[in-house]
Amino acid sequence: MKLSEIRDIAASQKGRLEGTDIGLEREALAGLPDIETHALIVSGVRRCGKSTLLHQFTRRLDRPFFYLNFDDLRLSPFSVVDYALVDTIIEEVAPRVLFFDEIQSAPDWELYIRQKLDERYQVLITGSNSSLLSRELGTKLTGRHISKELFPFSYGEFLAFKGLTRGLGSLESYLDSGGFPEYLKTGNLEIVSQLQSDILYRDIAVRYGIRDASSLIRLYSFLVSNAAHLVSPSKLVQVAGVKSPSTVLEYFSRFETSYLLQLVPRFDWSVKAQSLSPKKLYVSDSAFIRSGSVSFSPDRGALLENFVFCEARRRTTDIFYFSDGTRECDFVVNPHGGSPVCVQVCMALNTENEGREIEGLEAALAFFGISSGYIITADSVDTILRNGRTIRLLPAHSFDFSQFKTGSFTCAN
Repeated sequence: MKLSEIRDIAASQKGRLEGTDIGLEREALAGLPDIETHALIVSGVRRCGKSTLLHQFTRRLDRPFFYLNFDDLRLSPFSVVDYALVDTIIEEVAPRVLFFDEIQSAPDWELYIRQKLDERYQVLITGSNSSLLSRELGTKLTGRHISKELFPFSYGEFLAFKGLTRGLGSLESYLDSGGFPEYLKTGNLEIVSQLQSDILYRDIAVRYGIRDASSLIRLYSFLVSNAAHLVSPSKLVQVAGVKSPSTVLEYFSRFETSYLLQLVPRFDWSVKAQSLSPKKLYVSDSAFIRSGSVSFSPDRGALLENFVFCEARRRTTDIFYFSDGTRECDFVVNPHGGSPVCVQVCMALNTENEGREIEGLEAALAFFGISSGYIITADSVDTILRNGRTIRLLPAHSFDFSQFKTGSFTCAN
């Protein structure tokens, strides 16, 4: 590439960034460290607000910065030798903060970032592929990076963005719309549909050389239509139209690393037993379910359970479901932290599901030897004392999910 080309691209990109509304201050902003010895890396699904978050961070730093977004068609010819041209522009601008967007699209980016750290620049990075980022971070930037994940708006952020208060009505609205900022601004569901297509085709099919993109799409559509359900690769071969479960597993991996979906394992002290058991499937945002599902009316109970998973996932990765073969508990959070929390989720507890929900929760409580658990519902508050254990029914809209990480629950104000 030419020096003038990269200079013009960088200038136009930064102009757009600084001309964009800085938006709602994200909850994750408070946890970003002002550090120069390590690269600060924010990863997450596309369009969840990573660039905006780091823009908010640069405003807080109040220091001049250089900005370059590698997810730009004009930079498609960019090669390793062009980093020397980037260095020239950086020297011209003379910032001490470097902000690189969608870094996984750049060749040998990890070597360049290490070089800039050695030159004592403060480096900020975003990326949309956890696999590409983790592989390079683990080999070339070991001990030189701090990684943070960002997700679409949480329920609390949604309330602040929309000017709403906690309650069943706003919860229902959030379950329908999800938390992608751009979609919430416009209400145009095509934005979410196009986002999914871009990720499936550009970030997965093209990047990994998947020739049969139709099978990838079929499997994805089936999975988002079955959020909060158990899935098994061997049973999805025919659904995807592929030859073997290994191909389904490959697709699963690509969906997860692109932050589209996540599979939650059954809890077992044996890692091998965990890997062999069916997984529970959750989607990174309910807007994906609404726009990508083949169902015209998504299961409200599944949407609520998916919501609880997303709120838990913002705070920890130590999440499992429990099953003893006949009884099941939806979530066991932080079982390796010494204070596991057992949670069932249902829209409402009634005569049809009461036995199943309580017995599944009791089985998990007995397994972990703890005396209390929770049933999260849409709008119920109650307490059940049974067999020496306490079960609290709490509404999802007033639940303080920040307590997930500590292993205890309270209701939000």
